[in-house]
Amino acid sequence: MDRIIDAIQEFWGYLSAIELVPLALAIACHLVKTLCTGRAWRNVLAAAYPGVKVPFRSIYGAYVAGVGINSILPARSGDVVRVWFAHRAIPGASYPTVIASSLVLSIVDSSLALVLFLWALTQGVLPSLDVLPSLPSFDFRWFFDPPAVGQGAIVAIAILVVVLVILVRERVGHLREHLAQSLNVFRPRSRYLRTVVFWQLCDWALRFVAIWFFLGAFGIEQSVRNVLLVQVTQSIATLIPISPGGVGTEQALIAFVFKGVAPASVVVPFSVGMKITLTVVNVVLAFAAIALTLRTFRVRGAIRKARNATRPPTAPVDD
Repeated sequence: MDRIIDAIQEFWGYLSAIELVPLALAIACHLVKTLCTGRAWRNVLAAAYPGVKVPFRSIYGAYVAGVGINSILPARSGDVVRVWFAHRAIPGASYPTVIASSLVLSIVDSSLALVLFLWALTQGVLPSLDVLPSLPSFDFRWFFDPPAVGQGAIVAIAILVVVLVILVRERVGHLREHLAQSLNVFRPRSRYLRTVVFWQLCDWALRFVAIWFFLGAFGIEQSVRNVLLVQVTQSIATLIPISPGGVGTEQALIAFVFKGVAPASVVVPFSVGMKITLTVVNVVLAFAAIALTLRTFRVRGAIRKARNATRPPTAPVDD
């Protein structure tokens, strides 16, 4: 955390050197990107509930609310709010179906992220496992040092997976029905390509363009390779974010992969500055969505309501 605070202070000292026009264009690309993702998610939900009105405005509000909360709170708290908002917006919707709809979106996102990760491995720019624990701000340092902690975490995760499998097995028929409902968008397959993949590819294209402008705003060489490197670090950082938005891991990785590309005095302000800018935009969108939906600016209240609504009801206890 101290390293992150120091990086933020470096960013404030770098503010006067930022080019405002590329920065504004990067923000504009990011805003349009959120519209594309919101449209793709809405189309998946609309296919899951044919004959039911699935308003794009409400689903987009649910999406940006979740993204904004994830930007400032760890452990994917925003995902609970996102699912709850979407559930409220669709008459007769079920939580398992809304949750499963995100799995449909993850097909494209995971595939492209994996391709980028494999490309980065061929470039030899990612740190090895023995280097990771020494990276400043790395969120998962505790996993590698001491080694016993990482081994214990693996065992705990394995036990958790077994418990989840046992719990899910009891309701597999019910869950299978809802999962199949979320897969309606694949029938016909052209519908999935036209209404989901297209918008997700637009989303990714805008990610790359936004990063291109961010690089220009901070005076770093604008190249396809540098854009892809930034995206790789972002994808890895948000995989399991411990710090809000995975800012610690992202900063640690980007400082490592940009060695020889730009000095640390530029790379660190760029990394933190891009993260702060996107966080501010995401939070503003989230507050606006929550205010318009719930008539309140209380984010924690929205999270509490969402968790209470999505928690399974407690069975009554016999006297």
